Amino acid sequence: MLLLYHVVIVIGLLSGCGWAAPECNRNAEYCKDRAMHPDMQEPKQQQQQQQQQRLAGEEKNAYWRDQGVQFIKQKLSEQPKEGRAKNIIMFLGDGMGVTTTSAARNLLGGEEQSLSFDHFPYTGLSKTYSVDLTVPDSACTATAYLCGVKGQEGTIGVNGAVPRADCKATMDQSKHVDSIAKWAIDAGKWTGLVTTTRVTHASPAGVYAHIAERDWECDTDVVADCGEDSEVPDIAYQLIHGEVGSKLKLVLGGGRKNFVDHRLEDWGIRSDGRHLINQYWMLNPEGNVYVTTAAELMELNVTKPERILGLFQNDHLLYHMQAVEQASEQPTLEQMTRKAIEYMSQSEQGYFLFIEGGRIDQAHHDNQARMALDETIEFSKAIAAARELTSEDDTLLVVTADHSHAFTYSGYGYRHTDIFGKAPANGNDGIPHMILSYANGPSAERFYNAETKERVDPTTLITGHHEEAFPAGVPLDSETHGGDDVLVYASGPWSHLFTGVYEQSTIPHMMAYSACLGDGLTVCSESQRT
Repeated sequence: MLLLYHVVIVIGLLSGCGWAAPECNRNAEYCKDRAMHPDMQEPKQQQQQQQQQRLAGEEKNAYWRDQGVQFIKQKLSEQPKEGRAKNIIMFLGDGMGVTTTSAARNLLGGEEQSLSFDHFPYTGLSKTYSVDLTVPDSACTATAYLCGVKGQEGTIGVNGAVPRADCKATMDQSKHVDSIAKWAIDAGKWTGLVTTTRVTHASPAGVYAHIAERDWECDTDVVADCGEDSEVPDIAYQLIHGEVGSKLKLVLGGGRKNFVDHRLEDWGIRSDGRHLINQYWMLNPEGNVYVTTAAELMELNVTKPERILGLFQNDHLLYHMQAVEQASEQPTLEQMTRKAIEYMSQSEQGYFLFIEGGRIDQAHHDNQARMALDETIEFSKAIAAARELTSEDDTLLVVTADHSHAFTYSGYGYRHTDIFGKAPANGNDGIPHMILSYANGPSAERFYNAETKERVDPTTLITGHHEEAFPAGVPLDSETHGGDDVLVYASGPWSHLFTGVYEQSTIPHMMAYSACLGDGLTVCSESQRT
């Protein structure tokens, strides 16, 4: 005899009251499936509102069939570009998993909208695990997508034989791996980086550094772990005096504090007496330019500097929403991108440029969904600017993420409703839940009452401020990364190589192939067809 599976679905209405769907009195399997895929019925007034929010024609077959036909025609019209790439721009959305990009489209007016890079002709998936972990961090992933080799968590520019924070192993140059920036420099190209984080942070450091600990951003950090006499060069030092760092033509981002001794400037945190910003300038007083505000950057005549260093905050750049609120003098990612391309385009031999939207990740770590998605939109604007300023004929654009996050986009929300709002149905405890939430993170304790052993109604805590945290399940000091594959988008010469599913460490080899960089397989090598 089949057991009956009784299901009651409570739906919160705009008025604050609830409604219960009829009990399911059919067989257990049917009722179980109905619970997984509920019919979110609503009163007539709200049904009419939802009907109005649909796009014209969506209820007709022709609407969707025409879309399908147009997409096929577009794909048929696209021809792979196989000329040699003069320029490469790599965009890295730190922590920008598929859930993040899907949710961010709602900020553009609806889930049917597109981010700028959604229109790139070729997409693929990269596997992000590291040598030692199933879920990686931004350091070892930078080694993968910039150096073409996977390493251990927390390490940058070294191979998988170097354990994290190993002071001796980090000095073994036989274990160092060069980035595509080094390959580009060797080919006579200009190189540069742009980021919304500290320029010594894990992702941008992958361009120029070799180090066993991502947190060794200044000498004070190195001394704490390795002692006074380790001779381990910190990341900031490597940016100014390292083999690759000293040759970067352009560096824009945050993190002034890691470059200056605390006795020289009250915002500095170094302990070795160095003022690396002054040392950078002294390397070429006539040609090296240093800027600290958006106005200084945008007014800069790019034909004059030999090199450009822009540090716009002592720490990371402010989140875009904070910068607007505080009327900050820092530039936006789009402004930095435009100026960087304007400057780098002067190179007759071409250039490699790394551009990171780094604070998507950091907002997710704090469960701050509004700011994470807003940073994603800012990232999309920067990519749109790059597409506007470059040609698909000679510039390869690659957009990807280093890893995803434990971020969920769920709850059967209605079309064109507030993605930051509650889901239509309450939980089994009768309490609303949000469309956006996290598997873990620092907000968990705020949304759970340990004394009553009940969830706190999230709608009483989430009222619309951009710094609000969204609900998390497991309480952790910082929300974790996710281990799922991340998307790779490509446009320009040899962008069709980026289709399929591949190791994250394959990415720089494909970029190098397009522009004849490094000593591996390239479009210029005699063995390319073997």
